[in-house]
Amino acid sequence: MAKKQTAGRDNLGKLAPKFAELNDDVLFGEVWSREKELSARDRSMITIAALFSAGLYPQLKAHLSIGKDHGITKQEAVEIVTHLAFYCGWPKAWSTFPLIREVYGDEDTEPDGAPSGLSVSPAGERNPDGR
Repeated sequence: MAKKQTAGRDNLGKLAPKFAELNDDVLFGEVWSREKELSARDRSMITIAALFSAGLYPQLKAHLSIGKDHGITKQEAVEIVTHLAFYCGWPKAWSTFPLIREVYGDEDTEPDGAPSGLSVSPAGERNPDGR
């Protein structure tokens, strides 16, 4: 079952109360709770993909965190972004990998202990491994 969402009311309750209500009660209350039709994990993957494709990074960071809570691993988040980079844009992937690091932490190893190869450096500079 999805966690009760209060972000709308917490952040926009006084400014836009109806929007806050729709966000918390309809989107996250009614739609996200339909886990018989689609799991929260799958909804998170879809939402991450949609926000990534639109370049909506503040919301993407929040949904990466929600996805983590719904069982999406760091390696899966990296794979989602790597796959989508070919369809939605390479620069969007570069902008998203630091968000993944913020949400999942800075460990750069795969489950088997091998380096993941994710090294973000400013454009035009070589990575430490020479690539």
